[in-house]
Amino acid sequence: MVVGVGILGAGVGWHLTRHGVEVVLVDAGRPGEGVTDWSFSWVNASNKTARRSYFELNVAGMAAHRELAATIGPDSWWYPSGHLRWAGDPAAEASLLETAGLLADWGYRVETYTGAEARRRLEPALAVPGDAPVVFYPDEAWVHGRHLVARLVGQAVATGARHRFGTAVRDIGTGADGSVRTVTLSDGSRLDADAVVNAAGPDAAHVAALVDRHLPMRREPGFIARIGCAPVAPVHRAMHAPHVEIRPDGDASVVLHSREIDALIDTGEEPAELARLLHASARRAVPALGASHVVRTRVAYRPVPADGFPSVGAVPSVPGYYEAVSHSGITLGAVIGRLLASEIVNGTRDELLADFHPERFPPP
Repeated sequence: MVVGVGILGAGVGWHLTRHGVEVVLVDAGRPGEGVTDWSFSWVNASNKTARRSYFELNVAGMAAHRELAATIGPDSWWYPSGHLRWAGDPAAEASLLETAGLLADWGYRVETYTGAEARRRLEPALAVPGDAPVVFYPDEAWVHGRHLVARLVGQAVATGARHRFGTAVRDIGTGADGSVRTVTLSDGSRLDADAVVNAAGPDAAHVAALVDRHLPMRREPGFIARIGCAPVAPVHRAMHAPHVEIRPDGDASVVLHSREIDALIDTGEEPAELARLLHASARRAVPALGASHVVRTRVAYRPVPADGFPSVGAVPSVPGYYEAVSHSGITLGAVIGRLLASEIVNGTRDELLADFHPERFPPP
């Protein structure tokens, strides 16, 4: 049973059905409509240099998405158009170029342009100084998470998976040996289960507690705005401009995010004001967004384990219980889905997950 059908849960469930496993997909809401649908959805490893093993896992995640697109088809969810980044002050610019150099040394594809070249070759609508360095990562992408989840769930169900959407997990029953035996849902039904995958995102700590497992999580809210850009969005790829992140979200829509705006969420600032500030930063980077308007906003809580890294794999103290909990789920969903499904079926952990095992979080 897979609990939580965002990008990680859908990926695990899809891969398990391909192994011939009987799968039940459970979600308190609708698949792909939680944090998966309200993230920046940027597929990358350029922002993952804090630990080399985490970088390599994200590189594998990028490759897994390309393989997935070849398998299920890329239409409506996969946009491998690269990613642009430039800075707004000398210190940030030096850090940007230092990171680009490190990534190049690690074998990651990096291209550097002037602002004028970036406008001419890639994004004509940018308001970036002509001589400013702009870093382009051509292998990066963005994903329409809700569309991808729908595709994975549809294929999983077509090959035999069952689903229970709109109902939450209330209890996980274990046998005398401590192994998973049953799952009780909020509608009162009880299902037999040989294994449970906790892919519950922001609710993962609650699900873990049902098997007396301590999973420490950060409280990390993020504010996302979607803006309408009829008749067509003026940007073609994901980008990090000073103070704001911008990406297309279809032909006539754009997604905006900013860590600086996230920091204001708990100050009591009204969502409308957060949206106004975010939109203003976006207009400075892309003046053509001045004619756009905010359509929807949401504060979503990121599923981030306490040390900032994924928690993926079996928990030996609870046989049959597995975790698939991570920030950067959009980048990692395809690879974690494949690796965890293989671990469940074969009982062996892939080396890519060696640094991210759940046992690193001991009981309090």
